[in-house]
Amino acid sequence: MSFSKALSLVALITSMSACAATQLHAGAEQVLVTRQPAPPGCQYVQTVIGEQGGALTGGLTSNRHLAEGSMNDMKNRAHDAGANYVVIEDSRAGNTFSGSNGSLSGQQTDVTTTGNAYRCPNDPTVVAGPAGTLASAP
Repeated sequence: MSFSKALSLVALITSMSACAATQLHAGAEQVLVTRQPAPPGCQYVQTVIGEQGGALTGGLTSNRHLAEGSMNDMKNRAHDAGANYVVIEDSRAGNTFSGSNGSLSGQQTDVTTTGNAYRCPNDPTVVAGPAGTLASAP
């Protein structure tokens, strides 16, 4: 196989894998991500940052997969740290623009989600409700 064919094959495989969202690791599906404060008794573990996309492959990935992949990456990182509850602090979408001579185009190329990860002793589907009361997650 020639070098140019091998390079084309690598580029094709890279672009195909770039279209999919980051997959959840085993056990990470149990991590609850919410904007609700951590329930009483939960212990802060660390800040976790999930990412999907980038300047090279982000333009080949749908906005939905960018958002889903960022969330999955954050859940994987929280699970790896021993957390089961994440409070989202920020989520940002990045855009890349290019052009010249009065012509400008752009597209969303990445999503980054930041949260604070906690280890909660109780079932993480129980979330803090209004005024600190506990309510079951839908």
